[in-house]
Amino acid sequence: MFFHQDATFENLSIHRVGNKSQDEFYILSDEPVNLGEDEVMPPLLKQYFLSPFSKLNEVYRFYHPNEDLELNEIYHFTKQFFDDKLSFHELSQQVSKHLYEVSGHPKIKAGEVYVVHLTDVQMEGEDHQAIGIFKSENKETYLKVYPEQGAFKLEYEQEAININKLDKGVLIIDTEGEEGYKVLVIDQTNKTQEAVYWKDEFLQLRIRNDSFNQTGNYLKVYKNFVNEKLDESFEMEKADKIDLLNRSMNYFKEKETFVQEEFEEEVLSNPQAISLFQDYRGALENEFETPFQSNFDIANKAVKKMEASYKTVLKLDKNFHIYIHGKREYLEKGFDEEKGMNYYKIYFENES
Repeated sequence: MFFHQDATFENLSIHRVGNKSQDEFYILSDEPVNLGEDEVMPPLLKQYFLSPFSKLNEVYRFYHPNEDLELNEIYHFTKQFFDDKLSFHELSQQVSKHLYEVSGHPKIKAGEVYVVHLTDVQMEGEDHQAIGIFKSENKETYLKVYPEQGAFKLEYEQEAININKLDKGVLIIDTEGEEGYKVLVIDQTNKTQEAVYWKDEFLQLRIRNDSFNQTGNYLKVYKNFVNEKLDESFEMEKADKIDLLNRSMNYFKEKETFVQEEFEEEVLSNPQAISLFQDYRGALENEFETPFQSNFDIANKAVKKMEASYKTVLKLDKNFHIYIHGKREYLEKGFDEEKGMNYYKIYFENES
């Protein structure tokens, strides 16, 4: 999942791209926008550019029909920038030129193109830099009312941008570059022939919602459920939560295919907990408007990546850490009346 709250704007360049079939041209700016010490504009731009991506669940990758990623123009220019072989403003100009070349359908609207360099963008729990490309096509008229000399004055501004309505946008996250990067895309226009050019012709993307993405997302949702939701209905010790996390991780390690009903029966077991998890998962499906697959192939790479975030350590004051990998029944908790302290009793066969 994507979080933008801590993102920082490092650079911003703005150009204008017309419709090639209508003999409109592109206009390239000579240098990036200087935001300087402006404290108002960056938060507004963050709302306009980034907030629409917060509920996206589908992750894409760049590709090319010839299977050579370097032939994908946006991938090629972005990679050159991430590799310090191309300046940011040159990147923004090349991106705008390419967008102009694919804007051949007569109904494609002219508009401003914004290219930004971002840092501290959080994607799937990790911070990265990113390139954002956004296009504004639809303008609106706004009224401005303000007091003046004992009365009110009314003005209007035409061809203004509504920062709550991003027309088109893409975020290219600097990770998994050799596989086509992690890419988030938005196209708010209707899905007609002239609209699909953004994703299919300009960007050339294909869905990354493969077994890797499905495996990772399900493990994240289950982890959050155990850590955040179960306490509302059950009195659970930390060791019990760790046991539930271990059982889910073992399921994904031992199985080749995920089967939702099987997972719930083997890992959660308790009917009330299963019902609670189904409600929790369903709420997320409604919020993000993306259903979780009930069956999918398990990706071992995603399991290994998520395993590091599954905390299986029981921290006892500042004196002891107990690493729990399984066999919850070999760990007992009690209270010593004489010492007035809690204790854990551990059963084992061999010491190494």
